[in-house]
Amino acid sequence: MNAATSSPSLYAPPRLSARWFPVWQRNFLVWRKLALPSILGNLADPLIYMLGLGYGLGSMLPEVAGTSYVAFLAAGTVCASTMNAATFEALYSAFSRMHVQKTWEAMLNAPLELEDVMLGELIWAATKSLLSGCAILTVIFVLGLSHSPLALGVLPVILLTGLAFAALGLIVNALAPSYDFFMYYFTLFITPTMLLSGVFFPREQLPALVQGLTEVLPLTHAVQLVRPLLQGQVPANALLHVAVLLAITAVAFLVALVLTRRRLLR
Repeated sequence: MNAATSSPSLYAPPRLSARWFPVWQRNFLVWRKLALPSILGNLADPLIYMLGLGYGLGSMLPEVAGTSYVAFLAAGTVCASTMNAATFEALYSAFSRMHVQKTWEAMLNAPLELEDVMLGELIWAATKSLLSGCAILTVIFVLGLSHSPLALGVLPVILLTGLAFAALGLIVNALAPSYDFFMYYFTLFITPTMLLSGVFFPREQLPALVQGLTEVLPLTHAVQLVRPLLQGQVPANALLHVAVLLAITAVAFLVALVLTRRRLLR
């Protein structure tokens, strides 16, 4: 791959440009052919959680954190759906294009750098997570679980959360020898993240040590932004949560770039 082998160093600063957009556009045009099944697929899992647990388990619970359990769970479901959509795209789809279909190799024979390809993949995965999050958000409004105009502030949070998890996914993508490798990531990171970040219950129920550890999880910061917004409140420490998500995105993308360069130079 000419673009990869011409890099002066594995650790050279990324040369970012607007050439990521054709990569994003290519992925969008492919996805558009199966857009409806894709959106419905992204809706099914979070809807089962929200309706099954929210109305089923929620009917046996008192208010949680000052609201009904289904409303509490709805905010976490938006964030978890965003995480899953971005992760699946950055893992399975990106791995297929990089390793199986050799799409990345074809694009790198065009006047594109590896940075352009990976940035296009990053933004495309975040875009898919935004579509998934918007679908869940629409259901929340239809069910009457949120009425505040502040809920529209959830949209940029969804995008930012998608970027963070897409960047983390690209790290795993660079390390994976096969699709089976991704199960370790889901089992050891994604599932614990969903269980410990305040999606299903308040983090205050966790031991103090575990609560402290969950502060490094991107989903924790996403939930702490989304839940107040859906309730019509301005999130506390909003700038801190946004800064953490941005930092995770930037650092993870740089690590993914270095690891991908190393993989392509083997």
